[in-house]
Amino acid sequence: MHDSSHAHDHPHEHAHTHDHEHTHSHEHSHSGFESIQQAEALMKYMLDHNRHHAEELHDVCHKLEDMGRSAAAEKLGKALEAYNAGNDALAQALGALGEG
Repeated sequence: MHDSSHAHDHPHEHAHTHDHEHTHSHEHSHSGFESIQQAEALMKYMLDHNRHHAEELHDVCHKLEDMGRSAAAEKLGKALEAYNAGNDALAQALGALGEG
């Protein structure tokens, strides 16, 4: 979880060096996969995708703090906690696929 109430004097970098636009097309059918393997592949992709966005938002949180926007950074930190909780639940669902 991300605690946005602490000072951010980290010994590590938070560089995000690529720029990209996200124009996602989310056209899909709810019966679009034919096997557990396809469902698993989709879930793995979504989990990786979500984790990448969480990293980007974490960087935004730090930048907001650096700009003196602590209230916005705190709210974003809380949003990140929820986002990461969703990612954790998705990872658990993915793990449950292997249990049959």
